[in-house]
Amino acid sequence: MSGHRNGGAAVVETLAVNGVDTIFGIPGTHNLEVYRHLRSADIRAVTPRHEQGAGYAAEAYARVTGRPGVVVATSGPGLTNAMTAAATAYAESQPMLVLSSGMPTGAEGRDLGQLHEAKNVSGAMNELVRWSRRVRSADEAAEAVTEAFSSFTGRRPRPVHVEIPIDVLEQDWSGRARAALKLVAAQADPEAVRRAAEALGTAEAPMIIAGGGAVAAQREVTALAEALGAPVATTVNGKGVVSESHPLSVGASVRLRALQAAAAESDALLLVGTELGDSDLWEGQIRGKTVIRCDIEPGQLDKNCPADIALLGDAAATLGALTAALPAGRSADGTQRAAELRAKCVAEATADAGPYAEINAAVRAALPAEAVLTGDSSQVTYFGSVHFFDVPGPRQFCYMPGYATLGYGLPAGVGAAIGRPGAPVAVLLGDGALMFSVQELVTLVEQRLSVPVIVVDNGGYREIRQQQDSRGIPPIGVDLHTPDLAALAIAMGANGVRTTSTSDIPELVSGALGADGPTLIHLDIR
Repeated sequence: MSGHRNGGAAVVETLAVNGVDTIFGIPGTHNLEVYRHLRSADIRAVTPRHEQGAGYAAEAYARVTGRPGVVVATSGPGLTNAMTAAATAYAESQPMLVLSSGMPTGAEGRDLGQLHEAKNVSGAMNELVRWSRRVRSADEAAEAVTEAFSSFTGRRPRPVHVEIPIDVLEQDWSGRARAALKLVAAQADPEAVRRAAEALGTAEAPMIIAGGGAVAAQREVTALAEALGAPVATTVNGKGVVSESHPLSVGASVRLRALQAAAAESDALLLVGTELGDSDLWEGQIRGKTVIRCDIEPGQLDKNCPADIALLGDAAATLGALTAALPAGRSADGTQRAAELRAKCVAEATADAGPYAEINAAVRAALPAEAVLTGDSSQVTYFGSVHFFDVPGPRQFCYMPGYATLGYGLPAGVGAAIGRPGAPVAVLLGDGALMFSVQELVTLVEQRLSVPVIVVDNGGYREIRQQQDSRGIPPIGVDLHTPDLAALAIAMGANGVRTTSTSDIPELVSGALGADGPTLIHLDIR
């Protein structure tokens, strides 16, 4: 290691032994002993221009790779800047480790006026993530990092935080880094699997809804759907669990009333790895005549839609067992039923989409099938990309429907491109969302990432303006000035171009994929 082995080495060596090769963060006065050891541990340090951007990049890195994203923040404002990203990872069930420096041992909570001092940042973080821990020694720092990686396996993944006091980072350490135990969730109880197989195998109109908890079970969900002849819908976080070109797929359509009505008519409805929250259902509900739920977390099995048959276990293992247990001789072709349902869903989504369906079709046409798209809390994403940017597999769409934070899409593009080196990555978002994190264009430039950033400019916060209008409120704070985005991108070292025609998008995006660095494409639809 570079320099003497200390608390910083305890943290970094433990990251390395647990397979971390990239961290996202900003070096600061109090966390330098972490940065001291990164290079000799062969860990890449990516420096976004804001800690919130570091957190969003790490969250997207986790989405596209399935490996935990790691954020390194300094004490005080460095950590508080990252809190929204940590809360996003919690809401979206993504594995993230946030590491921060902290006040010296014994100085915490004493209001001494020290640099970056806050009342109780670890306690604040504890209310946002699975757990937050302030350590007291270098050995304890290494143990906490190891425990963090253990917490990401065998259960619902969620972020954690470790605070290392400045003096602990500088403390001599002679310990040894330890890899976390890889905990594996078992398949569900065999008797419950048998009952579920009987219900599904004898159903005339089975249906499957897959969520984010099914992203590692694409093969098993697809095989079960084919065996049953069951249409498959997904939540946003489950998008692509079954290829959206598969004849049984009805897309990421659970918010649509057509899908909810079809689920209510299903005589055996299988829900895999989803909580079915209001952020998924948009004030709707999912019900079925017989509801079977499969989840890795016990509390999910009756949340928002109580299970008639509960399957507590790993999705891939449990669905594999479920397929094997289906009654012999079943032969069902649900492709016609799926096609009819998909047509209804497309018609309903198109009625909401305005220009965003066409825009997404143009972007999709320019990108290879394996491309990753990142979006934001923008109309072009939730009315557009969710329904009109088809993907052939999971982990190809980064968007946070639950916490629904503005400013996610651009730094998420950073994390996705770094997580999948060589794979095409594009960002598609609105002008309002862009301005929350526009500084991360510089990060794309520094990392030499050829990412097209398509910005759909509708002149401000269009949906909020529409909501004000529906309530009889005059438009206040929603009609915003848009800078010359192409010129801004060029000033940051990126490429920049402006157009008012969606028909230009395929050529512009294709060209951007081969450019030296990122290209901002300003699509003005005002």
